[in-house]
Amino acid sequence: MTDQIDLGSFLDRWAEKDPARADVAITVIRLSEACCRIGSLVNLGPLAGALGSETGRQSGADPQKEVDVRANDLIVSALKEAPVATLGSEELEWALPIHPGAPLAVAVDPIDGSSNIDANISVGTIFTVLPARANGVDTSSFLQSGKAQLAAGFVVYGPYTSLVLTVGSGTHIFTLQRTAGQFILTMADVAIPATTREYAINASNYRHWGDSMRTYIDDCLRGFDGPRGKNFNMRWTASPVADIYRLLIRGGVFLYPGDMRETYTMGRLRLVYEANPLAWIIEQAGGAATNGSERILGLTPSTLHQRTPFMGGSRTEVEYLVRLHQDPHGAGERSPLFGRRGLFRT
Repeated sequence: MTDQIDLGSFLDRWAEKDPARADVAITVIRLSEACCRIGSLVNLGPLAGALGSETGRQSGADPQKEVDVRANDLIVSALKEAPVATLGSEELEWALPIHPGAPLAVAVDPIDGSSNIDANISVGTIFTVLPARANGVDTSSFLQSGKAQLAAGFVVYGPYTSLVLTVGSGTHIFTLQRTAGQFILTMADVAIPATTREYAINASNYRHWGDSMRTYIDDCLRGFDGPRGKNFNMRWTASPVADIYRLLIRGGVFLYPGDMRETYTMGRLRLVYEANPLAWIIEQAGGAATNGSERILGLTPSTLHQRTPFMGGSRTEVEYLVRLHQDPHGAGERSPLFGRRGLFRT
């Protein structure tokens, strides 16, 4: 590519328009530096030790892994050089004070998809930057709706390392140039196709879903002969960052609904540091994200680690899912119109 723009230059240009943005730009740079170090750690695999070993502590819905702890430590270290009052992390039960009185708060999932680390499947880091509240040393800074975000991004550690970022002016993708240790802009103003024939979901949970999600998947599985009138493909990596990166590139929807299991009624993704940044990235790329009844960015967290159902991606598909959740029997294969014993079937 010619006229390459690195992440620092991109953020400098953005910050020039408003001096108040400088602190956000510095914080994103520090986070990107931490992600470079995390990427180097992940790339070593077993050579870095037993990254997939369990620490004995729960992290989200999964046992905490050694790689989770080491990635979290790298982020904490990097943010000591940023204007950040407090850090909220999936790996920490409570908010961690860094520089009380600083203007910003950061929330992270240090390693998204860490259960995949030993299988050599892509994992990533998710982050969001928020305005700090009060003295910034408690969780209050994180109990803001996603509309308060100042920057959000995620990094995928895959065949190459990508940083997906929004600062409220579109969604942009940067690729790590390893020799220079810099993220280079490789795709500006990403646009998610409005329609899709691809969805990502853990289909093994089908028996636990409610009627609306079962109806949606049944419709997709019936393909061209069903009410959707087209064939669908299913993809699932169990690393949300990898699945959402794919839909940014070629369209699709990522689905992690709530279900009937005792600990999954409110879904699995954490609202503050997973669902909110991912939803903002998707919306800034022209897509949509919902919990089934409300826009993700319209939700106000009540706790740092609050969970939410999540459905995000191509806008028309998300809108269809919302309609199904509002009226599970109003459309689709199970509706009176399209059911197997319905008006047009014998």
